[in-house]
Amino acid sequence: MTQISAALVKQLREQTGSGMMDCKRALSETNGDLQAAQDWLRAKGIAGAEKKAGRAASEGLVGLSVDGQRAALVEVNAETDFVARNTEFQAFVREVADAGLDAGGDLGALSTSTLSGGATVAERAIEVSAKTGENIVVRRTESVIVERGLIGSYVHGAVAPGLGRIGTLVAVETDGAPGGFEDFAKQLAMHVAAARPQALRRDDLDPATVDRERAVLIEQARESGRPDNIIEKMVEGRMRKFYGEVVLTEQIWVIDNKSKVADILASVAKGAGVAAHLSGLACLVLGEGVEKRVSNLAAEVAGTLRS
Repeated sequence: MTQISAALVKQLREQTGSGMMDCKRALSETNGDLQAAQDWLRAKGIAGAEKKAGRAASEGLVGLSVDGQRAALVEVNAETDFVARNTEFQAFVREVADAGLDAGGDLGALSTSTLSGGATVAERAIEVSAKTGENIVVRRTESVIVERGLIGSYVHGAVAPGLGRIGTLVAVETDGAPGGFEDFAKQLAMHVAAARPQALRRDDLDPATVDRERAVLIEQARESGRPDNIIEKMVEGRMRKFYGEVVLTEQIWVIDNKSKVADILASVAKGAGVAAHLSGLACLVLGEGVEKRVSNLAAEVAGTLRS
């Protein structure tokens, strides 16, 4: 039998909010596999679905840079939120975001990019760290491009132009001049900040993610004791709900809270007299993935859109 350490139990408890004994049992049932233990807790109804939105890895800023048909997001972390108000740190994040335009979403390429003065991003991070007295880490980067169309962008919780706690990008491809799409693209980028889709379409989802979700739903349905034919219908219904939560085009538009994003896109395209589709999506949430409770930023964004 796999030895379950107290540290592993503590980590699972922090990730799921479940009780210590439940976490220990889940880990015992799954031979110490953290991911499988999370799924076990979900299937038993002990833990809710993983919600990264309420957790933060560290402080710092998300930076956004848009240059015509291309745009980039970067996340630069620090130890405290105080550094986000430091003008030198803000200037560094802006430079890193601009460098992200050429890095194309590759963190390795971004780290070796040359900034003003000849230093690389990695070297400048060390310099800023020395001046601020904080550990500065360039953690993530994303980018999108459009061939013909426009990019919607949004920064939530902004402390300065292009710098905040959430950054989003959405690429809208059109077969003609994208006039009439500017407001929609902005609203769509705000929608992404609130709804946090994982993919543009179902086919863009990681198959492993879909398989994992289906497996959890099947186990949950079996707990009901229903016959297999009923379980199959239950699972399919719940999978449709899952897609409606994580696929952008199938999400409910947060502005009217009733239409699907795909339908809103079609309506805007018809009004503009062009064909349009979504070709790129990026969203960075400051500190996403680390066990530190933060405010519900998604609810804040949704409130902003409806006001």
